Parts: sequence; structure tokens; C-alpha cells
Amino acid sequence: MASKEQFVHDALAGVMDPELRRPITELGMVENVSVDDDSITATVLLTIVGCPAADLIERSVRGALEAVAEGRTVSLTIGVMSPEQRGALISQLTGGKSGGNPFTPDALTRVIAVTSGKGGVGKSSVTANLAAHTAAMGFRVGIIDADVFGFSIPGLLGIEGIKPTHIDSLMLPPVAHAMKVISIGMFVNPDQAVAWRGPLLHRTIEQFLTDVHFGDLDFLFLDLPPGTGDVALSVGQLLPHAEVVVVTTPQAAAAEVAWRSAEVAKQTGQSVLGVIENMSATTLPDGTVLDVFGSGGGEATAHRLGAPLLGSVPLSRALREAGDEGVPLVIGHPEDRAAEVLRSIAQAIITGGASKVGVKLPVAGR
Repeated sequence: MASKEQFVHDALAGVMDPELRRPITELGMVENVSVDDDSITATVLLTIVGCPAADLIERSVRGALEAVAEGRTVSLTIGVMSPEQRGALISQLTGGKSGGNPFTPDALTRVIAVTSGKGGVGKSSVTANLAAHTAAMGFRVGIIDADVFGFSIPGLLGIEGIKPTHIDSLMLPPVAHAMKVISIGMFVNPDQAVAWRGPLLHRTIEQFLTDVHFGDLDFLFLDLPPGTGDVALSVGQLLPHAEVVVVTTPQAAAAEVAWRSAEVAKQTGQSVLGVIENMSATTLPDGTVLDVFGSGGGEATAHRLGAPLLGSVPLSRALREAGDEGVPLVIGHPEDRAAEVLRSIAQAIITGGASKVGVKLPVAGR
């Protein structure tokens, strides 16, 4: 028969660390538990001083203890891991490895790079919604906002002002809508413009891949800057196996340049998964079809690249409002027509690409 302490320990196994997304019992955060006829006493260790999830962890632990107290008083002490304990945790999470890019061609993670020929086509909104639906389907999802100059992913996901947590040398990305997210916007002041040259841009993308602990991911989405500049070349060098999704509008001028970003990606060995036409014609309540940006751009780009047109996302006020509110449309307003199309595109991405069945994932922590 299990001891009373084991029964309480099992209850605490249901408490997840909100940043590491694993039970606190697996992370060495439960230092001790004791139970007698009148009380339950427990000590739980936070990973760092000033842990941003401290209040949530304390409430969750207290709730788990009270649920099995059976009339006993609950005494909970919140402490902080020692340097040695943090070192053991980092080793556990990384499998004893550090400093390398875990997203290699042999890894289980599928890397989806979303790009465009020019700015203003809604690439970031598309990325956020595709990733959000993928996460909602139960996959483990990460997002790298690689648009260093025009970063917008934190705002679109409602996490502006939230910074990564550091456990010594390990950087934990904030979590939004069940997705782990990193962006240069988390490291600069809101009123600070980024003006960097190529080497620094390359180093930034490299650090996002090597220094940020995403754990095991099924999908890593990258929101790339428009065009064929330094970041696109760095991503091609660092992630040559990435699958590229091109976003364009129906307008001929946008379609004329959209294919170039995909051509550069193919030159680095990346494959083109397909094309998304955004801001397509929409049907108004009175039945009138509104095609502000014309038609045919997505089909033209797909034909030129020899890739499928994954879908055409209609103009949607709700999509814009969802971005302003920080809640992806596919989550906040799934009934909207644009949300339906985005979910369909996400499903095509999930089921597309090369199979990873049987491939071992070298990353240790989940």
C-alpha cells in the first residue's frame, strides 16, 4: 500500500511548471513532503529567485495539497533551488548538452519558415494563427519571431512586455496559447528601433536556436522578414531542412516578387511546402464580393514555384481585431471564415512534408 507521503507526492505530480511544461515532481522542485494525522507539510523549490510563475505555482501546489488533505491543515514552504540543484536541472533538461542547435535535419521537429516577397501581406498574422491551430491540435509548438526589424509576434499573441526566464545559462521562452515564443521584441525597449548589420542578425538567429530551451517540439514556426536579406540567408544556413511557406496577396505586384524569397530558400536546400494567398476576396453580408487586391496572385505564385496553393484567406476585420487583442483568430473567433481557411491550411501543413516517423529526437527535455 502506498504511503501517505506517496499519495500526496502523486497529487503534486499533477502540478505543471508553466514555463518548462513538465510536472514539478519530475523537475526536482518538490524537496520534501510529510504527512501526519493532523497536517500536511511540503517544501517546493522555485528554479530562480523572482520566478515570474511563482504565484501560479504556489496556488497550484496549495490547491493540490488541499484536495487530498482530508481535514488536515496544509503547511507549504516556497524556497529556491541551490546552484547545484539548478545545475542538475539544466543537465536533466538538456541531456548534458548545451550550446548546439537541436533543430538538425535528423531531429523530429518540423521547421516551418513563413516568408513573403514584400511586407504588408499579413505574414505574421498568418504565422501566429497557423501555429496556434497546430498547438490547439495537441502538437508541441514553438515560434521564433525572426523578423528582427519588424517584430510583431509578441503583440499578436498578447505577450508584449513579457521576457524570457533565465535559469543560469538556460533561457526559457514565454508561453502563449500553449506555444513557446521568442522574439527580439522581448529584449529591447518598446520605443527602441533595431538597426543591425548582417553579422549581428545572424548571431541573433543563431542564439535563438542554440540558447533558448524549447524542449522537444513537433513544429517550430519561423516568422521571417520579407524579402531575401541577411536573415533569410542565415536561416537557410542554420536550418537548411526548413519547409518554406510563401505568403502573398492576390495583387499582381505582390505576386511578382513573392516567388523570389522561395527561390532563395530553394538555393540553400530548403523545400517549398506551398503558397498562401492572404487578403483575398470576401463576401459582404449583402452578398457582394469585395476583392480589394484583385485576384490570381496566389495561383500565379504557386504555378511559378511549382508548389500547391494551400489556401486563400479572405479579408477579415475579425482577423485584424484579433491581432490587436493578442488572441489568434483561430482561437478567439473560430467561426470566422478566415479562421476556417487558416485551420484548413494548418491541417495541410500538419499532414504535408516528409515523414519523421522513426526519427529519434536528440533533445532531452519536454
